[in-house]
Amino acid sequence: MSTVHIQNFQEKVNLVALENEVLAFWDEIHAFETSIEQRASGKTYHFYDGPPFATGLPHYGHIVASLMKDAVPRFWTMKGYKVDRKWGWDCHGLPIENIIEKELNLATKKDIEAFGVGKFNEACRATVLKYASEWKKTVKRMGRWVDMEHDYKTMDMSFMESTWWVFKEIWDHNLIYKGHKAMHICPRCETPLSNFEVTQGYKTVKDLSVIVKFLVTSDPKHVLPEKSAFLAWTTTPWTLPGNLLLAIQANETYAVVSVEGQNESLVLAKARIATVFKDMPVTIVKEIQGSELVGIEYAPIFPYFKDTPHAFRVVAAGFVTMDEGVGIVHIAPAFGDDDYAVGKSEGLPFIQHVKFDGTFIDAVTDFAGMHVKPKEDPTKTDIEIIKWLAAHGVLVKKEKVEHSYPHCWRCDTPLLNYATSSWFIKVTDMKQALIANNKRIHWVPENMKEGRFGQWLDGVRDWAVSRNRYWGTPLPIWESEDGDVICVGSVAELETLSGKKVTDLHKHIIDGIQIEKNGKVYSRIPEVLDCWFESGSMPYGQMHYPFENKKLFEESFPAQFIAEGQDQTRGWFYTLHVLSTALTMGDTPAIQVTGATHEGTPGFQNVIVNGIVLAADGKKMSKKLKNYPDPDILIEKYGADAVRYYLITSPVMEAESLNFSEEGVREVYSKVVNTMWNVLAFYKMYEPKEVSGERSTHPLDAWVIAKLHACVKQVTEGMENYELVKASRPIGEFVTELSQWYVRRSRERLKDVGSKDATEVSATLQEVLMTLAKISAPFMPFMAEVLYQNIGGTGSVHWTDWPVYDPAVISLEKEKEMEDVRYIVERIHAKRKELNIPVRQPLSSVTVSGIEHTLSDELLSVIKDEVNIKAVILVKEKTDEEVVVDTELTPELKEEGQIRELVRKIQTVRKEKGVLVDTEATIQMPNEYASLSKKAQEQILKETRGKTIIWGNSLDILIG
Repeated sequence: MSTVHIQNFQEKVNLVALENEVLAFWDEIHAFETSIEQRASGKTYHFYDGPPFATGLPHYGHIVASLMKDAVPRFWTMKGYKVDRKWGWDCHGLPIENIIEKELNLATKKDIEAFGVGKFNEACRATVLKYASEWKKTVKRMGRWVDMEHDYKTMDMSFMESTWWVFKEIWDHNLIYKGHKAMHICPRCETPLSNFEVTQGYKTVKDLSVIVKFLVTSDPKHVLPEKSAFLAWTTTPWTLPGNLLLAIQANETYAVVSVEGQNESLVLAKARIATVFKDMPVTIVKEIQGSELVGIEYAPIFPYFKDTPHAFRVVAAGFVTMDEGVGIVHIAPAFGDDDYAVGKSEGLPFIQHVKFDGTFIDAVTDFAGMHVKPKEDPTKTDIEIIKWLAAHGVLVKKEKVEHSYPHCWRCDTPLLNYATSSWFIKVTDMKQALIANNKRIHWVPENMKEGRFGQWLDGVRDWAVSRNRYWGTPLPIWESEDGDVICVGSVAELETLSGKKVTDLHKHIIDGIQIEKNGKVYSRIPEVLDCWFESGSMPYGQMHYPFENKKLFEESFPAQFIAEGQDQTRGWFYTLHVLSTALTMGDTPAIQVTGATHEGTPGFQNVIVNGIVLAADGKKMSKKLKNYPDPDILIEKYGADAVRYYLITSPVMEAESLNFSEEGVREVYSKVVNTMWNVLAFYKMYEPKEVSGERSTHPLDAWVIAKLHACVKQVTEGMENYELVKASRPIGEFVTELSQWYVRRSRERLKDVGSKDATEVSATLQEVLMTLAKISAPFMPFMAEVLYQNIGGTGSVHWTDWPVYDPAVISLEKEKEMEDVRYIVERIHAKRKELNIPVRQPLSSVTVSGIEHTLSDELLSVIKDEVNIKAVILVKEKTDEEVVVDTELTPELKEEGQIRELVRKIQTVRKEKGVLVDTEATIQMPNEYASLSKKAQEQILKETRGKTIIWGNSLDILIG
């Protein structure tokens, strides 16, 4: 049978090996499963685990998230709740598709379709859990308890059916529509991205910006001089072939300027002259109100769409600002929200000069087929455009500009803001409900509520949920030739409508299923759902709601706790929030939730947001640069507890960045984990057979118990408020004080085996270590188990109830008194060091001035024992010299100093030779100490467990 009972605490321990013993022990007793089963089912606590992709190995970001998801459920389990923890896998979407495209050398969507959508999807299915075994190994080694054997997968038919149900319910509440809008698309993946996906891929890049001129062709009111031209500025020269309008700000002042080297008068905003022509002398010919420019016509700089009706004129637009450029915006209506809206309001025909794959259409004859923003060289096409502009005399200025530009969050291709059609959820219609529900969520850190998340909700936009891809949950929409649509919400409904047996809901399976109704034939539309829609559907999908577990789900919704990184404020947190609000709001909600208002309910009540783990130098962790230690290697070097405690006490648990440091892990190992072991080992070396049930009144014992209960209070309140840093840090602080003060000051008391003092120390330490094991369990589960098993615990520490602190025991007065004691000790030690008198040499007296509080005789004894001085005199009045030591050494004091020095040396030799502390031995003493009194020799034997002294040339320990 596995055990974590230590046989010999005097041997050097391998804490990493000990953690592996704990893992085996947990497996043998089914520790995780039992921790759930033993809790009353009526007292439940609900936790949602966001699904990761298994297409890569777990990294520090995953470890941080796993820590939060392990510590909190462990705490609430010990508080008496049944906390189910089910693992999930994100299986669909571009992350997997991109991997398969590379493996099969499929560069475009056409390649995929030529290869075969069915074969492509099956390749995705086969690869999606590629690293699942490595994940299971790392998650288990970190000490996380979660059910990975009964996991949910977003590609499971049951999960996909629940996702369909979610979509259908939102559809039935008239919150889904098909629209034509300017959206960011990935030209390589050939699919639109939702606005929150776009935010994940911004990069600072250097692009080429140009200022070009548009020659005026018609100015009926003669507002401008003859031979005038409008200026326009853009950082996307590739959009210029699609220019159809120029937009100005009606309320701004514009100027006609004369510039040396230009044949025409140039028109731009007056406020921008100094910036645009900072290196060129210009003359202002005329100032004009922007509204006067509206209606003036100009010649297209490219000839491709010159016959477009209603085009090539100046219009007014409110979005034009004076912050950058020239105060005149070039409008290509097929690109960008503002451009699209202006083109539509001005009655222009829709012209898109770039195809969905990011290449120019054939009508753009000079550049046909060229990629407008090629991934390998994003400015390549812009350079060709600029050459054309220069050759045709319309280029005024070009320069490099550094700005933030969106890239595909998965394949890293520069995105295009492209007008296209998509299926949308009317999130803007839900805005007030979303904001109201956010107020009901407890965010940690709290500033996330009104900060990142609240601000995102304030600017919320409709969610584009369709993707022009393959490996995903298909949109459950069937359409007839005349545009009539049917939305399907379940497998049974599809089987009834089609008369076909449905065994798989993936695209390549169900695209062949048609529906015949009322004389019409309906075929499924080609798009699949955004994989973030699936992530947001996980509360329902993991339980196959409402097809199974209906009562169980409705009793468990919403979750009491979730946790992820701060990027999920615009990802998983957001999609959970949108879908839960959509399903629970209104007069006839899809889900009836106790406590829901007319605005519905959020999908979670408490959320912890972690920050980013960076390399030690503050840079992003990079496998290529090898600028961070491998987590698996680090765990095998210092143990999981050290890594866990280092991370859980760090700013990364408060949504801040952490510059990961191996030195930090090493320090935690040394100062916290190893120190806990040393305290346990000290206790076990002197552990009595029985201890008293009454608490000691000795000031050191009373102090450490008061500190213990204060620590329990801090940890409990921190955990109940989901503030992991505030909860975990007091444990390390307590361990330091326990070791460096209480244990150090109690050594001599405990060595006097059988005495009242020794019994009181043992009883105190036993209570402290038992309680310490329990409050450490969520953070350092391995060492908590080791402590518990070796101080008389039965079962597992993780099966125990959370300790309750006693307010009556917590004493600020005791803490203050001990602070005074330690302050005095610190001053006396400093004085001894100044006088170069070692602590092992006893002194007769010391006087400390400026001490206002009176200390009891017991506390004075603590000071005397610590500083090795016979009398400590405290004086309230301050004197010039704060600490005065009587340095006269009597023969008795000298002999006592020798005794201390010899005891220290004997114990060192005993340790070096591996002689156990409780083994009686013969002490060989150097002849030079033969003059020691009989009383001194007896004291040495007592303190070193010696049975007799013999004399020789050197100090030694002899057995037998």
